[in-house]
Amino acid sequence: MTEVSAVLERLRRTTDTIVGETDLAERLASSRPLRIKYGVDCTAPDLHLGHAVNLWMMRHLQDLGHKVVFLLGDLTTRIGDPTGRSETRPVLTPEEIETNAGSFLEQVSLVLRTEPEVFEVRRNSEWYDAMDVATLLGLFSQVTHAQLMARDMFRERVAAGREIALHELTYPVLQGYDSFAINSDLTIVGSDQLFNEQLGRHFQQRLGAAPQVVITSTITPGIDGGPKQSKSRNNYIGLTDTPRDKFGKVMSLPDSLVQTYAHVYTELPLDVVAGLGEAATQGGPPAREAKLRLASAIVTRYHGANIAKAERETFIQLFSEASQPTDLPEVIVEDATVLELLLVARPGDSRSELRRLISQGAVSLDGRKLSDPNEPITLTGPMTLRSGRRTWHRLVPRA
Repeated sequence: MTEVSAVLERLRRTTDTIVGETDLAERLASSRPLRIKYGVDCTAPDLHLGHAVNLWMMRHLQDLGHKVVFLLGDLTTRIGDPTGRSETRPVLTPEEIETNAGSFLEQVSLVLRTEPEVFEVRRNSEWYDAMDVATLLGLFSQVTHAQLMARDMFRERVAAGREIALHELTYPVLQGYDSFAINSDLTIVGSDQLFNEQLGRHFQQRLGAAPQVVITSTITPGIDGGPKQSKSRNNYIGLTDTPRDKFGKVMSLPDSLVQTYAHVYTELPLDVVAGLGEAATQGGPPAREAKLRLASAIVTRYHGANIAKAERETFIQLFSEASQPTDLPEVIVEDATVLELLLVARPGDSRSELRRLISQGAVSLDGRKLSDPNEPITLTGPMTLRSGRRTWHRLVPRA
């Protein structure tokens, strides 16, 4: 297998489609580092394993000397990407955009290398703030209404009698032109962005540049077996989740997803992946062991083998021997109700989620089950709070 074919084979493992595969092979065979467009809107980021599929493909290419151009869509964020929306998105303030941009950069650096040789940060306000109206109208003149209305979400909104604001129609045009502005050779996106990136190829060809290759990545169901991972459905494994949370969430997967997750979210050899899938279909202890190996592989990828080994041992101890871990995170609290204590210990969860935990009998304090969210709790010393199957905290009263 040649070096180029080996790279393509690795990319195909988590690829749905490649638009311009012949061009990609030729560019990989050249000695020129590729410019890989990674464009994001500066909305509140909460990246998960699904997003990381694209990042790991880019990381592999970075390790071969290619450069990721991290394009912050600060201008287009003011417009709002209509993708997947049945209604117009709210407009963010400049301060919110800057805060989100910093958070995005912090999260992608969990996977991507950020040395200047392989990572470049750009903002599309660089060219749009300087573009006069005549030039902008010239861009719009190269895209027809029929092309834009070919996009499914626009057709669906028209069919449902919902309005499409004119600025939303311009969004795919602006995102497409970004590819020309940064001289993109390749972009790796979810299938929902294929339309916009095809417009990128359109602009590059119209303006005399070589069209970028577009790779769309594999999308898996969420950890509940339902639709793709999403914060709104709480069915995702976040990049910023702790190793313990990552491990526990993988262990909660339906058996039917073990092989899919091992194929897409790990670098385990494909014969090992197939073996895990076969074990998972048997149920019982074989399926549990398959999940343990899968969880270890995912935690290893993000946190290292030593931490993965420790989390495996903790999980087995916790659920096989019904004992609490020894390294509980401490939370400083004041006397409060059960619900208020949970809000302090688990700030990322909503009140309704925490009330559900209480009603399910999943919350206890020093071994005593708590069933009333409004029960007042007075701490006379450190106490152990358990909430859910795998979350423990040591509550320490404020001095």
